[in-house]
Amino acid sequence: MNSEKQQDTMTSKALVLDFGGVISRTLFETHRLSERALGLPPGTLQWLGPFGPDTDPLWCDMQADRITEREYWLHRTREVGSLLGEQWDRMETLVKRARGADVEAVIRPEAVQAIAQARAQGVRLGVLSNELDLFYGADFRNRLPLLDQFEVIVDATYTGVLKPAPEAYEQVARELGVAVSDCVFVDDQARNVAGAQRAGMQAVAFDVQAPARSFAEALQALGMQ
Repeated sequence: MNSEKQQDTMTSKALVLDFGGVISRTLFETHRLSERALGLPPGTLQWLGPFGPDTDPLWCDMQADRITEREYWLHRTREVGSLLGEQWDRMETLVKRARGADVEAVIRPEAVQAIAQARAQGVRLGVLSNELDLFYGADFRNRLPLLDQFEVIVDATYTGVLKPAPEAYEQVARELGVAVSDCVFVDDQARNVAGAQRAGMQAVAFDVQAPARSFAEALQALGMQ
């Protein structure tokens, strides 16, 4: 927090958010934007993840823990690069090329509102991500002022500790200076929600098809609604 007044109003509660899918819209939701940015014909990108699992067997493999989330996105990265006649081996290449320079355009307005509400109530704010800089690129934070609202960003790009390992949740709580049980954690992946619950956090399963409702549940868990 930046001001003494905000420090004085801090509570022992914390809102801990995943980034991709929770704060930002998923790549599944922005295919038309991506196609325009990449110069691909409309309708080229057909994989829909949670919006069409029956037509995305690779996504189903990830949900069943047959492959990791990183493996899923590396496959998609290489696939899209191949469509352009290029070899892409870094996941951040897909995000940078598919989403262009306007990072604000893919941020959920519901997230912006919920973050502002929590911050106004003195709730501590943290991000717990498996691949923030790995996926979005190390310069991403400088282009997204919203991330300045968070006291702590724990990113497995650097820690090497991936959710749902209990150490990941324990680290973000420790860095926020709160008890694990005083954290409300929000993630769009069921395995990560379950991991938070095993670690002792309150957890909200974020529904990418109902973001407003999901954030309302998180704020309610913090006693705000």
